[in-house]
Amino acid sequence: MTPFVEALQGRLPGKVRADSAALDTFQTDGLTAFHERPLAVVFAETQADVVQAVRLCFESGVPFVARGSGTSLSGGAVPVAGGVVIALNKLNRILALDPRARTCVVEPGVINAQVSRAAAPYGLHYAPDPSSGPVCTIGGNVAFNSGGAHCLKYGMTANHVLGLKVVLPDGEVVHLGGASLEPAGADLAGFFVGSEGLFGIALEVTLRLLPKVERYATFLAAYKSLEAAGEAVAQIVAAGLLPGAMEIMDRLAMDAAEAAVHAGYPADAQGLLIVELEGPAEEVAAETPRLLALLKASGAYRTEVARDERERALFWKGRKSAFSAVGRLSPEYLVQDGVVPRTRLGEALAAIHALSRRYGLRVANVFHAGDGNLHPLILFDAQAGEAARAEALAGEILRLCIQMGGSITGEHGVGLEKRAYLGEQYAEADMDAMLRLRRAIDPRGVANPGKMLPGGPGPAPIGEPPARA
Repeated sequence: MTPFVEALQGRLPGKVRADSAALDTFQTDGLTAFHERPLAVVFAETQADVVQAVRLCFESGVPFVARGSGTSLSGGAVPVAGGVVIALNKLNRILALDPRARTCVVEPGVINAQVSRAAAPYGLHYAPDPSSGPVCTIGGNVAFNSGGAHCLKYGMTANHVLGLKVVLPDGEVVHLGGASLEPAGADLAGFFVGSEGLFGIALEVTLRLLPKVERYATFLAAYKSLEAAGEAVAQIVAAGLLPGAMEIMDRLAMDAAEAAVHAGYPADAQGLLIVELEGPAEEVAAETPRLLALLKASGAYRTEVARDERERALFWKGRKSAFSAVGRLSPEYLVQDGVVPRTRLGEALAAIHALSRRYGLRVANVFHAGDGNLHPLILFDAQAGEAARAEALAGEILRLCIQMGGSITGEHGVGLEKRAYLGEQYAEADMDAMLRLRRAIDPRGVANPGKMLPGGPGPAPIGEPPARA
């Protein structure tokens, strides 16, 4: 045991572990292709525990990374070499819920879906809905500015965070933003959201709540090609409709979802578009025939409307279980996350298909089509020597997004996985500005180094087995 770990245990007795069972458990996150064994794990029970751990790390020059449920798909919560994991799962209290102000104050370990459950008796809900909503935490959502199926209409996490209580990398505790929709001064809460742990750790988050939706109308539209489904998205938006969500799945993703949850998706479709209208009952009723006409005109050969809440839930269950269901098709897969302009979705999907053939690897597509947020799932077998090829294909898809005027991330962040591509998206002056901001806030570089920005320790190579004690 190192002197640092002994000092950490001295400050936080009974809350620090450095045994093999704990270290092995926390050496990776949702992106299992990367791994690093931490020096120790702090199981924080109070905000003061988090502050104590951060202050000691800063004083000692030891890196740290905060972690909730570990669902990051870009490696953002993978430990830093020689560093500490600060686990926040026990900071899981909803501290206040004000129905009149439509706000909710939570600790970072609160599960996303719990917020809407707590708000439901007051006729309210929390809009951001990542597919991992039943398990991912608000702290992680804040760190990566998470989205979800309904971000097309409601925006990302940043649009729903009003205020933050934060411990900065040097241990100082500050308050950013507040409880008002119109805070005075610079949008510092917005500045913190999406910083991927490089600016410190959120201790409390004030969230904006919205009235529950009065009426949903959820549609399935089947297409003979994936590209046609992609083209339909731009046509729907161009016609003036703004659905709550528009999601696309290809045949491979549908097959995986069907095997897992039997959602009832069309067996002969090559592309499936899920569209959900939502709002006042009169509005949804007026938009329904317009949407059906648009779907038919865009080439959908079959359309279905959920007849009740049970069927609506089943439509969504297939979509939201697709990531995990693809595990039935391959021993491993990479989930990529890039964005292209909505008007170029069909072109992008055709290009990904061509790349899939060139690399000889299957790619399943399931994504938030409404905002052009692609999620190609690259299937590979590391034991068959396909890991490096999968990583190269993932990089080609990111470059494709940049070339089309999009972005290398829509909602998963940059993390470890994409930091090599950030410099391809931004000019040198932009990168320099980001690095100077980082140094100003964290002069010792202890907060989650090696993530998002170039430099710092690198990840373990993909395909290598995790280190064990």
